[in-house]
Amino acid sequence: MARYKIATPAGESFTVAGGGYALEMEALDGMDAAIVEVPADEDGFIAAVGDCDAVYAKGMNFTARMIAALPDRCRGIVLGTVGVDYVDVAAATARGIPVTNCPDTFIDEVADHAMALLLAGHRRIIEQDRMVRDGRWRDGRPQLLQVPRLMGSTLGFVAFGRVARLTAARARAFGLNLMAYDPFIEELVIHEHGVRPSTLEEVLRGSDFVSMHAPATPEARAMLTEKHFRTMKPTAWFINTGRGSTVDEAALIRALEGGWIAGAALDVLEQEPPRQDNPLLRMPNVVLSPHNASASARFDLARKRRVGQELSLILSGRWPMSCVNPTVLPGSDLRRWQPYSMERGPNS
Repeated sequence: MARYKIATPAGESFTVAGGGYALEMEALDGMDAAIVEVPADEDGFIAAVGDCDAVYAKGMNFTARMIAALPDRCRGIVLGTVGVDYVDVAAATARGIPVTNCPDTFIDEVADHAMALLLAGHRRIIEQDRMVRDGRWRDGRPQLLQVPRLMGSTLGFVAFGRVARLTAARARAFGLNLMAYDPFIEELVIHEHGVRPSTLEEVLRGSDFVSMHAPATPEARAMLTEKHFRTMKPTAWFINTGRGSTVDEAALIRALEGGWIAGAALDVLEQEPPRQDNPLLRMPNVVLSPHNASASARFDLARKRRVGQELSLILSGRWPMSCVNPTVLPGSDLRRWQPYSMERGPNS
């Protein structure tokens, strides 16, 4: 029996490359550790984790009851994703258990996708494609004659974390003016990226494109409501590559149906996959993708290796690189081994 048991729900998540844990185990080589699959249901998980040293969280929601069942020897809950909304972080914090994520592994892909959605919406790419396929070749130019020039337009960010900053760098090349609202980041940091620090109202009222990047925290749930969409320009597009739960989707639908905004480009929805009667699926001024902004050929390779690195750190008694509840670290039996970034916050 291995010295360290890493419990993980049976089955893969987010993968198209097949099973196995060879990539995660690379960083664990020589540590006498084993990744052990346990039942992927709450009761089965609880019955199987009484002797685990860490949890590799994937494939299901991790409730307070499941976290309460973890033994005192459990040194961490490690995620292979940016989002941590499927883990009860508050319950883990109360237990003094670090929770880690992958905040910087595939953020370039998400920034690329955000720009792709912006451009697809602005240039009406989906509608233009349908015109060509439907034999309406001559209808394309008249539609775009009503679309303003992209250069000189304004892109506003709601939250200005890693992905938003990379998106801003891409948008600058297209000649967009940039502004951002983020009450958790110093204005000087925002300004250093060539972006104007702004209030939420200023971003909504002054932007031609509003890009949502807020994490799925309890505080950010349904953060944007009807009053916010009514504040936006009727010619503005709303883009979301963050989390669907940060938006009141019913209010967004009303905004699109009522012409309060021009359109929406969404990689995330309130319910995923959406019900087939969701009005967003039928709207010509909506561009959709299936919550895959982070996907690329390196997705599985990078995130699985990052999981292995974090597991190796905590099992060898060191602080993880990306702890989303860092207040637990000083009181843990893990030792600090690197400078601690003051910019890192929950789900950063």
